[in-house]
Amino acid sequence: MLNRVILIGRLTRDPELRYTPSGVAVTTFTLAVDRPFVNQQREREADFINIVTWRQLAETCANYLRKGRLAAVEGRIQVRNYDNNEGRRVYVTEVIADNVRFLESPNSGGASREEGMGGGGGQQRNNNGPRDNQDPFQDDGRPIDISDDDLPF
Repeated sequence: MLNRVILIGRLTRDPELRYTPSGVAVTTFTLAVDRPFVNQQREREADFINIVTWRQLAETCANYLRKGRLAAVEGRIQVRNYDNNEGRRVYVTEVIADNVRFLESPNSGGASREEGMGGGGGQQRNNNGPRDNQDPFQDDGRPIDISDDDLPF
């Protein structure tokens, strides 16, 4: 069985950070993802997908993501249900994210710098949270001073 989803979209609101009674961080936000076609009025529609992040990833998302920012989310779909105050069963579908990538810097209108967050492998870095609460995009667009001795090739 496979339950894996990858989404790219814009946040519809600032992430909401909460803590469970045992102190575990959880952040929720909604991602607007454009559909690949237009409707009969020639307008593009979007799906609004609820995203949930946990622990350090939740705190990182709460610190650096804001409404309107472009982000990529990797995770799994989860469907849960509960009985509301009227005794009706309510079903909630959401993506439990284990990796979030910031696809533009906070002060750009569409830059293409990527910052990986989460527990993924490969080219992504395993983020243990913001370093001293610094903005990870503070050097965006400026050259990086690297000597030839630092390069592996």
